[in-house]
Amino acid sequence: MKYKIIGGIIAAVFLLGVIGSVVVMTAQPKNTVQILSDGEVLYTIDLGTAEDTTLTVESGGHYNIVEIKDRQIRVKDADCPDKTCVGMGWLSSSSMPIVCLPHKLVIQFTDDTGDVDALTR
Repeated sequence: MKYKIIGGIIAAVFLLGVIGSVVVMTAQPKNTVQILSDGEVLYTIDLGTAEDTTLTVESGGHYNIVEIKDRQIRVKDADCPDKTCVGMGWLSSSSMPIVCLPHKLVIQFTDDTGDVDALTR
């Protein structure tokens, strides 16, 4: 009897994991990104329709060169001391934005609809 309960719990957890994986894998990818400087939205870009280009974002006498190529976005170059933002590579996940702390620059995916997301309600 004890083993049936434990087996049922394990099966339920496994089933929930499979269902969660399917939901995550079939979710539509976000294509709209925002480039913010010091909390102010400078650009809102739809990567699905954007042409390959580079943007220079200047702030306080410093710069970040943002590259859009093949429906992806990254910081190609910056004059900050550690260049962590350049090392982050292409933006691939809404959970991990590209951030340049010295220049207060953030590049992040945003919701296409403009609605409040499920986390903040």
